[in-house]
Amino acid sequence: MIVCCGSGGVGKTTTAAVLALEGARQGRRAVVVTIDPAKRLADALGLETLSDTPTRIEGDWPGELWALMLDTKSTFDALVLKYAPSAGQADGILRNRFYRNISSALSGTQEYMAMEKLYELHEEGGFELVVVDTPPTRNALDFIDAPRRLTHFLDNRLFRWMMMPTRAYLKAAGVATRTLLRVISRGVGSDVVQDAVAFFQAFEGMEDGFRQRAERVLHLLSDPATAFLLVTTPRADALEESRFFAAKLEEAGIPVEALVVNRMHPRFAPAGADQLRSRAADQADTDLAGLYENLADFTLLAEVEEAHVTELSARVHPAPLVRVPFLPSDVHDLEGLSELGKYLFDGDGEPAPVGTA
Repeated sequence: MIVCCGSGGVGKTTTAAVLALEGARQGRRAVVVTIDPAKRLADALGLETLSDTPTRIEGDWPGELWALMLDTKSTFDALVLKYAPSAGQADGILRNRFYRNISSALSGTQEYMAMEKLYELHEEGGFELVVVDTPPTRNALDFIDAPRRLTHFLDNRLFRWMMMPTRAYLKAAGVATRTLLRVISRGVGSDVVQDAVAFFQAFEGMEDGFRQRAERVLHLLSDPATAFLLVTTPRADALEESRFFAAKLEEAGIPVEALVVNRMHPRFAPAGADQLRSRAADQADTDLAGLYENLADFTLLAEVEEAHVTELSARVHPAPLVRVPFLPSDVHDLEGLSELGKYLFDGDGEPAPVGTA
């Protein structure tokens, strides 16, 4: 599994699509999944839309290329059906108004369901390569930490307290709980509280299933077969986000396996910016002066970008660095993905040499 991380607008989606496409070209059954609800992945693959069910992309490669976009609610519904002890209990949860609200709107739900979908694709989808396009950086951190936060929630005193009225051997506590719930009802409305209590009553007995699944997802994230690829551009804000993300991964003991820097300005001359400005001064009375000044400006921009990128590369060492220059147009079809792939892989499908420009 390859997890593509980075801030918004740096080319994560197209990079993820290129990786999955290369997997198909190497004969693998590959799938790329986006957690970002924007339509970028479908656009990059030349599709009108994507759903929560994998869609096969046809092409002249020996393997298979599939793509999907996460649907938080349908993924949550599938988990309820999986872990509910009976069809009646599952139906009670799916119809519950409190559940219908949290399954799509509760903070952190999308990130946890994304991990569930990845685990499902990895374990049950029959795919040999799963490539993940994550939301912008700081949301991606929530995505990585979601399984751990779920287990903490299930072990939290508040959760156990809400479950008290469902357990016969805690009748005394249940009376006290119901008294407090009546007080809360005056502030938020009795219907809201009744729906919440009904949800927790229906949820009884399912905690262990969710907890065990979350622990398996955490294990998958730390598996040597899972790689985190950091995608950025030479923009100052994108590089700052990348440094932040690299630090958080380091704290979690997760190495960055590769660094891709998109939209690098190329160098048009071997001389440095200062040398070019000197040449402009020497040609002050000719038409070449302005051209040398223009070239010096571009060269200075490339030099500054290179210095900043080198600093980030040193931070994630020994992860290889691949530079991708500005392309003539945006990537919006398989042909464009193939063009981008030339900068990520050599002709034999191997990773591009370190520092490729």
